[in-house]
Amino acid sequence: PAVVGILLSIMPRSLMPVVVAEEPASRARVTVRSPAGERTIEGRILVEAVDGGVLLESADARLDLVQPADIVSREPSPEPEPAEPESADVIGRRILAELPEGFELLVTRHYCVCHDTSRAYAKWCAAVFERLHDAFGNYWRKAGFEFVDATRPLVVVIFADQKRYAAYAADALGPAADRVAGYYDLMSNRVITYDLTGSDALRGERGAGSARLGILASPAASGLVATLVHEATHQMAFNGGMHRRLAPVPLWVSEGIATCFETPDLTSTHGWSGIGAVNRPRMEQWREGHRPGTAASLVLDDAPFREAASGLQAYADAWALTHFLMQTRRREFVAYLRLLAAKPPLAEDSPEQRRDDFRRAFGCEPEAMEPAFLRFMARQQPR
Repeated sequence: PAVVGILLSIMPRSLMPVVVAEEPASRARVTVRSPAGERTIEGRILVEAVDGGVLLESADARLDLVQPADIVSREPSPEPEPAEPESADVIGRRILAELPEGFELLVTRHYCVCHDTSRAYAKWCAAVFERLHDAFGNYWRKAGFEFVDATRPLVVVIFADQKRYAAYAADALGPAADRVAGYYDLMSNRVITYDLTGSDALRGERGAGSARLGILASPAASGLVATLVHEATHQMAFNGGMHRRLAPVPLWVSEGIATCFETPDLTSTHGWSGIGAVNRPRMEQWREGHRPGTAASLVLDDAPFREAASGLQAYADAWALTHFLMQTRRREFVAYLRLLAAKPPLAEDSPEQRRDDFRRAFGCEPEAMEPAFLRFMARQQPR
């Protein structure tokens, strides 16, 4: 499961209602209490709550939700907003200082990769992400959505082995940390993962040296690679103007888009041929567990994603609905994405508001779209 649902489900309620900071956002230096002692955070104030709590964004895009009771002191930042974003090297070196000893830095056109695994694996990951970045942006620009390249490098942290990764990810993922190949952390804005060539799932297929990378194109590795790409898609959507972090983005939208892009063609070194294709595992799950009325229930409520009994099916349902809209209602879907992109952080939409947003973009109630959706899905066949 993607960490998006986990983070939104634990969003502190005490920061609502909120007052959004005027543009340009002011900068502040805030000293806060934490279990590890006092620490000082410096960054832009994105949201200021009526009770004094603040949402801060640091130079490396980390978000901090600060409760008023935890604030020791607050003052305007003595440093003005930099004229240019920090370089990837500066950001990367700062992140390396936070990580365990032994991590190194790899910088590419759009990514800052911190890793303690082989440089060859780090380069493989960066190459896949760069291909995805270009394909994702090109697809949405052609569809009419104003996708923009992030002004800061996208950060990826790669652990050498699954055990160390699971220990690091335990706070974010809980018991799922040893079962999830990677995740996008909304608060730090980073993708966290590990060297998949050392995964227990691929134990019988390991090679030596650079030959190990070849197993990532094998059927046994497809689910692991899909998870990694799924989380990288979340990162791009939240940094390219499609979603705002901690805004009320319906989970069927964020997860539906990620599932539509999650399966790459690793046999090709050009493009991203899977865009628009049927996602075979999600299609099989959808056909096995789909129930009438699912489309409307996803539009109105995120609950199916947060319940263990329905979570896997919710991802399949989100893929199916998003696939249908991208193929048959692309213009209206883009209008819907624009509407969602304008929502402020820490707001909360009721089911009635979500229904109204859907109606405004698509011109009908979600229930009215169900017959066309089911007819379309009945015709879909995997390649």
